[in-house]
Amino acid sequence: MSTAQPAALSFRSAVEADVPELVALVESAYRGDASRAGWTTEADYLDGQRTDPDGVRAVIAGRDGVLLVVERAGELVACCHIEHRGDHAYFGMFAVRPGLQGAGLGKEILAEAERRARDTWGAAEMRMTVVNVREELIAYYVRRGYRRTGELSPFPYGDERFGIPLRDDLAFELLVKPL
Repeated sequence: MSTAQPAALSFRSAVEADVPELVALVESAYRGDASRAGWTTEADYLDGQRTDPDGVRAVIAGRDGVLLVVERAGELVACCHIEHRGDHAYFGMFAVRPGLQGAGLGKEILAEAERRARDTWGAAEMRMTVVNVREELIAYYVRRGYRRTGELSPFPYGDERFGIPLRDDLAFELLVKPL
């Protein structure tokens, strides 16, 4: 009986050729019926798109950050964006292929993003915003050392680039972790 370990994850900066696959990955992790295969779905709260090619291109082109492509055995399995913002870094656009969620990939990717923010930019803190009604997801980050601040920012109702809200009580909560 083989107990072979899965291939190691590799990380690289996204390039223009990655855009279609990255859009598909992010959409599959957060929106529509495909997202229900994983646990990060927002399909009960938001409809419409999570991102689009122009949004992904803008993140790739950003000068103060990096959109990391995460591959295993040459296959794109996840992505995340880290951006240098003075004394801290911002973490976002985190997506893991739905069928691979729950297997520890997210924890490994988050740790790598934190390491890069600390080592590359000297960031003292990682920050992120999470939709406030995503209690299970917030609990995931709390287990990884993030602290709920209670600081809310408004959800961009009326701007369909962020999705079509299915509830009227959405906001973003700021989570922080010292690095």
